[in-house]
Parts: sequence; structure tokens; C-alpha cells
Amino acid sequence: MLDFGFDKIALIGAVALIVIGPEKLPKVARTMGHLFGKAQRYVADVKAEVNRSIELDELKKMKTEFEQAARDVSSTVQKEVAAAGSAIESEWREAAASFNGESPAAEPTILAPPVYRHPRKKWRVKRAAMPNWYKQRQGVRTHAQSGAARVARFRPPAPYK
Repeated sequence: MLDFGFDKIALIGAVALIVIGPEKLPKVARTMGHLFGKAQRYVADVKAEVNRSIELDELKKMKTEFEQAARDVSSTVQKEVAAAGSAIESEWREAAASFNGESPAAEPTILAPPVYRHPRKKWRVKRAAMPNWYKQRQGVRTHAQSGAARVARFRPPAPYK
């Protein structure tokens, strides 16, 4: 960047005063200030955009590294689960064969999947969204009453005569 000291700025101001004149100098200085401010804002926007794009590239790189690490972990976990499952299955076959008195190389029996049973819920019965203890604490009415019954319930007692 250009290095302007006080002496250089004073020299430029004196030359501008002589060339432009004292009448137009404030308007020209104001215009130059506006243009200089716009140029600074433009440079700042460009810097911010470059920084955003660099950060975005770094984030994309980190995302791909993280996804690769997740895939590696997932594959190792699947391999270990498969190895453990096969070890358990072989132990199960040996234990079942020794229990049944067969040789360990016997054909394993395939278990049928569980049969679906309907839950037998009463779907048309309205279920409360709030528990009754909450309704009682908050003073929510749980039973419907007619208007006359409500008035009779809350009517003050008759005075004694």
C-alpha cells in the first residue's frame, strides 16, 4: 500500500488548492472521500468473500474426511459384528449338537420369524392427552355438567331463618 506521511498529504492538499481552487475544493474532497469509502468497502467485501470461500473449502474437506472416517468405523464394526455372530453361531451349533447327541457338523435348524400379533387395542376409545393428576392440580374439569347443575353446585347456601 502507499505510504503517505503528513508532509506528502500537506503537499497534495496545497497543489489541489492551487489547481482546483478554494470554491470547488470542499466538493471535490467530499466526492473523493465518498469514492475512497466505496473502494474500502469493496475491498473489504472481496476479502470477506475470499475468506468465506476458503472456509467453505476447508469445511468441505473436513466433511469428506469425517465421512470417510465414519465409513471406516462402520465397516470395521460390521466386520466385528459379523465375526462375533459367526463365532456365537458356531458355538451355539456345537452346544446344541452336544446337547442333542449329534455331531457338530449337523445342519443347523433355521428358526421361523415371529408371527405378528395384532395389539387388540380399542382404537375408537378416546385417550386423554393429559394425565388426571395434572388436570386435578390445574383445576381442569374432567366431567361434563349441565349449566343448571353447575349453578346449583356453586350457589351460595341459603341463609338460615
